[in-house]
This record gives sequence, structure tokens and C-alpha cells, in this order.
Amino acid sequence: MSRLSKSKKMRLAHENRKIRRLPAFVIIRTRRRVAFNRRRRDWRREKLRIKE
Repeated sequence: MSRLSKSKKMRLAHENRKIRRLPAFVIIRTRRRVAFNRRRRDWRREKLRIKE
């Protein structure tokens, strides 16, 4: 059994989906106007403030 509650797991999964890089077709379609994900987070520098 996991020690994490379901709500915490769901929140962590949501944050994990948010930090992915942009797909290449988005960069091509916007002609590099949108070139990177501004919400990208580094696991070392910025910690999540997720409560139980």
C-alpha cells in the first residue's frame, strides 16, 4: 500500500504533466512565437507546495 493519499497522488500527477516540454509541432505551427514552456519547473530549484 502507498503512503500517499489519492488526492496527493492526483496533484503530483497533474504537476508532472505540466512540466513537459512543448511538442515540436506547436513550435513549428506558431513559427517559434511559442518556443518553450514558461511554467517549466526544475525539481532541484523549485519545490512544490503540496499539502496532504
